[in-house]
Amino acid sequence: MDTIDTTLQRVFGHDALRPGQRPVIEAIVAGRSAAAIFPTGAGKSLCYQLPALHLPHLTLVVSPLLALMQDQLAFLTRHGIAAASLDSTQSREEAARVMAGVRQGEIRILMVSVERLKNERFRAFIRGLPISLLVVDEAHCLSEWGHNFRPDYLKLPAYRREFAIPQVLLLTATATPRVIEDMRDAFGIAAEDVTTTGFYRPNLHLGVHPTTEAERARQLASWLTPRLSGPSPEPSIVYVTLQQSAERLAAYLNKAGLAARAYHAGLDHQRRDAIQAAFMGGELHCIVATIAFGMGIDKADIRNVVHFDLPKSIENYSQEIGRAGRDGGPSQCLMLGDRGALTVLENFVYGDTPTRLGIRRVLDEIAAAGPQWELTLNALAQESDIRPLPLKTLLVQLELRGVIAPRYSYFADYRFECLSEPAALVERFQGERRAFVEALFEAAPKARRWHALDLETLTRLGAERGLDVRRERVLKALEYFQEQGWIRLESKGLTEVYAVTGPIEVAPLSDDLHAHFLAKERAELARLEAMLTLFESGSCLSRRLAAYFGDTQTPERCGHCSACAGQPARLPAPETPPLPSSDALASRCRPLVTALADAGLPATAALLTRFLCGLTSPWLTRLKARRLDGFAALETQPYGRVREAVEALGLARED
Repeated sequence: MDTIDTTLQRVFGHDALRPGQRPVIEAIVAGRSAAAIFPTGAGKSLCYQLPALHLPHLTLVVSPLLALMQDQLAFLTRHGIAAASLDSTQSREEAARVMAGVRQGEIRILMVSVERLKNERFRAFIRGLPISLLVVDEAHCLSEWGHNFRPDYLKLPAYRREFAIPQVLLLTATATPRVIEDMRDAFGIAAEDVTTTGFYRPNLHLGVHPTTEAERARQLASWLTPRLSGPSPEPSIVYVTLQQSAERLAAYLNKAGLAARAYHAGLDHQRRDAIQAAFMGGELHCIVATIAFGMGIDKADIRNVVHFDLPKSIENYSQEIGRAGRDGGPSQCLMLGDRGALTVLENFVYGDTPTRLGIRRVLDEIAAAGPQWELTLNALAQESDIRPLPLKTLLVQLELRGVIAPRYSYFADYRFECLSEPAALVERFQGERRAFVEALFEAAPKARRWHALDLETLTRLGAERGLDVRRERVLKALEYFQEQGWIRLESKGLTEVYAVTGPIEVAPLSDDLHAHFLAKERAELARLEAMLTLFESGSCLSRRLAAYFGDTQTPERCGHCSACAGQPARLPAPETPPLPSSDALASRCRPLVTALADAGLPATAALLTRFLCGLTSPWLTRLKARRLDGFAALETQPYGRVREAVEALGLARED
C-alpha cells in the first residue's frame, strides 16, 4: 500500500506537507482521533482527504455550510477522489444515486450537514454502513462558549456512538484555549493529538482606521481605486453587516467607476453562484459581502480584505482576514468601521436571549406531557416565542441537566408516487414479502397522484395478518423502492421525541436556565468588547490577535500593523440621540400592544423592546410587526436603554 508521502505526491501533486499536517495525518492513519487547529487557508482539509484514501471504509464529513461542501467536493473531483454530498439542493434521483454509490463502496468520502443527521431516513441508511472516520468541520461550533455555537453539534458524540465510528477528526481555524478544551472533552481526544500551528501571518498587513459613517464610503472608494484600476486589478472583499448595506455600497462603488457586486443570503442561489464563479474566475475583482460569502472560498490571490463595518467578533475577524494572501504574497486587511454599528451587533445578541416566560412555557409543556414528549421545532417556537436556534440550545441544556433524554425523531408524514402500476410492483415479490407490500399499499390510499402512508392502519393490518411492519422495515422498503426507480418518496413534519426523566420544578428550573442564557448574553457582549479593545490596542495587533487564540510564539512587534506604524486607533462612541418622551414612546408601543391583545398574547417588556429596536421573534413575525407603526423606531438606541424606558411606562407585564 502507498505511504502517506507517496499518496501526497501521486494524488495531490505535492512533494511536502505543510506545517502541522503530518502529525494529524499520521495520528488518523495510525487509528487515533485527532484535532487540527490551523489558520484559515493552512490546509486543514488535506488532514482528512489524504487519510481517507488509506482507511478501509467511508469517511463521513459533517460541515455547517453548503458552500464549504461544494468547494471541497470540487477539489476532490479535480484530484480523482470519489466523493459526494447529500444536501437540500439535490433532486431525489441525485440523492438516490449518491446513496447507492455509498452503499456499494464506490464513494470514499460523504459530506453532509449536521442537520442531515437528524433525518430519520438518513440515519436508517447510514446505521448499517461501515464508517472509518467522522470528520467535524468548523468544530468550534461544538462549544457553547465559542463563536457560531450550533446546538446540533452537541449531538455529534451521541451520533458517533450510534453509528459505531471508531475515529474522529476535528477541524477549525478559530478556537480559543477554552474552546479547544471543550472540543477535546466532547470526543475524548488526547492532548498530544491536538495540533495547533499558530495564528501569526507575516504577509498580512493589519490596518485599523476607523472612519465616520458619513465619510466611510468615500474613503473606501479612494483606498480601492489604485488597487482595482490598471491592468492587474487586485481581488478584494469588502465585508459589511447588513444585506441592504451590501447593495448600497456596491452601487456606490460602481458609480465611482469601480466594478463591484453585492453578495448576501438574500440573493437567490443561482445569482450567488454566478457572482462567486465570476470572482473565483477573475472576471470580477471586488465583492461587497455579508459573512454569507467566504466560507470555503479557496482563492489564493485575494490581496485586500476590508471591514467596512465592525466584524461580529475577533473570531470572525480572524476568519475573514484569513482569506487574504493564501499564496503568501503581501495582502492588506483594513478595518474602517467605528462604534456606530455596535448597537446593531449588540441587538443581535439581545434578540437571541430567551425570556423567562418563554422558557417557562416550554417547561410547562414538558411537565404536562407525561413520560414522553413529542415536539416540532417550529410549533414550539411559536408557542414559546423563542427563535429556533436558541430554542435548540434550550433543548440541549435540558438534556445536559437530565430533564429530557432524546429517544428518536421521525417524519410525521410519508407519501409516495408510483412510477409504474402498484399491481406491477406487488407482482415483484412472493410470500411474506408480497403480503407486506400489499398491506403497505392498502395503508397508503391514493389521492390523485400521491399515496399517503397511514402508519396506524399499517400497524393494525400487520397485527391482523401476522406481518412484520416495524417502522424501520417500512422505511427501508420505501427507500429501496425509490432506489429501484419504482416510486418517488417524500417526507415532512420532522417530529422529535424525548423521554421525560421525572417531575419538573418549573419555577426554579426556568430561573436557572434564564440565568444561563443571561450569562451567554454577557459573554457575547464581552466578546464584542474584547474586539474593540483589540482594535484600539497601542501594542502590536498581530501579536494580540494571535495571543487571543493562545499563540504566544509571535514577534513582540510584527512591523506591519497600524499599531507598529505608530498609528493606534481610537473608536469614539457616536452621539446617541435622546429617547422620545414617555407619551411618544407609549404611542409607538400602542400598535403592538393592541395587536398582541387581539391575538391573546401578553405584552411583555422584551417584546415591546425588540419591536422598538427592530428585532423579530416568532410572535412578532406572526403578527406581521414589521408593518406596524413604531417597528424599529429606536433601532439606533442601545437595547438596555430602551428596555428601561419601556419598563418605566408600565404598559408591559413581566417576562
